Amino acid sequence: MTSLQHKTFHNKGCDIHYWHRPGSMPKHVIFLHGAGCDHRMFEAQLPIFDDSYHLLLWDARGHGQSKLAPDIKFSYGDMVDDLFRLCERYRISDAVLIGQSMGGNLAQEILYRRPELVSKLVLIDCTRNTGRLSITEKLMLKLTKPVFFCYPWETLICRSADACGNTKAVKEYVRGCFSQMKKTDFIAVMMSLMTCLREDTQYRFPKPVLLLCGEDDRSGNIRKIAASWAESDPNCTLRRIEKAGHNSNQDNPVAVNQAICEFLSPHMLSPFQ
Repeated sequence: MTSLQHKTFHNKGCDIHYWHRPGSMPKHVIFLHGAGCDHRMFEAQLPIFDDSYHLLLWDARGHGQSKLAPDIKFSYGDMVDDLFRLCERYRISDAVLIGQSMGGNLAQEILYRRPELVSKLVLIDCTRNTGRLSITEKLMLKLTKPVFFCYPWETLICRSADACGNTKAVKEYVRGCFSQMKKTDFIAVMMSLMTCLREDTQYRFPKPVLLLCGEDDRSGNIRKIAASWAESDPNCTLRRIEKAGHNSNQDNPVAVNQAICEFLSPHMLSPFQ
């Protein structure tokens, strides 16, 4: 991570902290982390990309070092606008977006609204923005907020960490990240994310998409819908990741990195082989 340049920009009541590694060619890869986490979750993926790539990582608003002003609440719409502003700063088009969980929902949103900004998506352990929810799933979403408030914050942190990772290192990383947030702020993030869900069963990805799903992912309906999602969309390819939970890129970086390399280029060899 030492080669990354730490920078900031201000947008809608938040100083957005991000990290940039300049590349020698006009090729951009943007990493988008999951809810409650930060840019560090992609440390194991950075070595895939040689010096020709521009790499961008951020702490999304309300996460990590991107602290919200006291009078500003987290908004999914503001986060989308943050990413558009970042793309404008670097005149980005045809970028590869690699998003985990919340970051995967954000990546789908960018492709949905501005497909010219994207060349390919890598979606790691995230649900489908445009999918149809069952009656049970809709009910569970309505119960999310009161259920979260019922749990003491420390208990919610521990349960979230256990759900995110199989390995001790991943669980400790998630606990550390979540401990930097307030319970009310975390709940605000999770509730705001629901606004990204729009039922549009006719929508198909206009660009190639790699869908990665940890075989032990127990978060929401992600593992349940993965196969049908990929089967319904000719531009979507599914790879299941063995011995991995919700943060599969951290639990099993070897398998994830190899899958990304094969997806982006058959000649792009993973350094973890």
